[in-house]
Amino acid sequence: MTQYAAPGQPGSAVAYRPRYDHFIGGDHVAPVSGEYVENVTPVTGEVFTEVARGTDADRARALHAASGAARAWGTTTAQERATVLVEVADRVEEHATELAVAETWDNGKPVREALVVDVPMLIEQFRQFAAVIRAEVGQVEQLGDDTCDYRSFQPLGVVHERLSWTSPLVNAGRVLAPALAAGNAVVLEPALQTPASIHVLMDVIADLLPPGVVNVVTGSADHPVVSGRCPNIFFSDVTAQRDSFLDKALEGFAMFAANQGEISTAPSRALIQTAVYEQLLHLATVRTQELRLGDPLDTDTMVGAVVSLAQRDRVLAYIERGKAEGARLVTGGEASGHYVQPTIFEGDHRSSVFAGDVLGPVVSVTRFDDRDDAVKIANEATAQLGAGIWCRDIALAHTLGHELRAERVWVNNYHAYSANTAVLAEYRRVKHLLVSYSHRGRGHF
Repeated sequence: MTQYAAPGQPGSAVAYRPRYDHFIGGDHVAPVSGEYVENVTPVTGEVFTEVARGTDADRARALHAASGAARAWGTTTAQERATVLVEVADRVEEHATELAVAETWDNGKPVREALVVDVPMLIEQFRQFAAVIRAEVGQVEQLGDDTCDYRSFQPLGVVHERLSWTSPLVNAGRVLAPALAAGNAVVLEPALQTPASIHVLMDVIADLLPPGVVNVVTGSADHPVVSGRCPNIFFSDVTAQRDSFLDKALEGFAMFAANQGEISTAPSRALIQTAVYEQLLHLATVRTQELRLGDPLDTDTMVGAVVSLAQRDRVLAYIERGKAEGARLVTGGEASGHYVQPTIFEGDHRSSVFAGDVLGPVVSVTRFDDRDDAVKIANEATAQLGAGIWCRDIALAHTLGHELRAERVWVNNYHAYSANTAVLAEYRRVKHLLVSYSHRGRGHF
């Protein structure tokens, strides 16, 4: 066990400033309104810093700075940008503990999660996109004997993104890495609940970037987060043996509580095959009750603090709704301060507590008879960001994965992520240069 010192205490890995201005054009810039917003850590419920309140005037200044920087940054070579991205990744790695503690203090997630998942994912995003653009070449298509289409990539110019509060550093990396790789300048607006760790990140990497290439405007309105109603499907053969695979599947069930369930792809619905329903639900309940809820700065803690009291109240209201409509509360359901116990409901999949979602450490469990029944129940949600399948029959799992509506399907794992370099296309456009080498006209006119 490692117990990290809280910010502001002797020996802490991170030192927050008492006040943060906007970061615009490479400098810290006071808000136009002169107003600041208190930033509360969910770990203790206390104010630990304040950040500038963002207005349209502040956004306009940031966009103007980004527009000016984009012209020069967009003309750099892919090799030059890749070098900068690798330098950013290396710098983040050097400050990994500082950033992990900063993320925990700002967001409430367990520091073990920030150390093992969030910061390594942030590093990997910069390295992966650096590798992609370094290896890329343009394309040429011959359109006839004497005409060629030369294709190259051009940046969009300025990327303006609002970040959710679920995983601030990872969410920042998912924008910064591809946007910078493509040659864009960026304006980030962190969520009102979690702006501070982004400022710590900028303090770490700002000197590696030309002024104005990355800008941060804080203190804007609440950023709503889409919840995915993601199903986690467990077939009967999961319990065929008491082995490491069963243990892995039980860990997969408990993933509904990862990051306190505050993930758009959290598996907030569990479907268990009828033949092993009672047995597997019992094992999953025991596993859930073993999750350690407590101080997020203790590496033994598995479930930390919900991001805000407002979000805690939403979670508790959801739990009360489940009780009122007759869902059985298997375990959990209580809260103290920002800390909500991992909670399991079981009931009818047509009930509102099963159909809804709340971005909290809550899972609703139901049963299914066979694969067709599983697909029917899992696909009841029209929009799903993710789904899980747990099955020893890999052929069944593979074919079933294609029938689910979810954008991302995990088979015998949950929440494994790649850098998803395909999103690079969203941050640039293809330039076509169509050249005719013929001296003759085409004969149209």
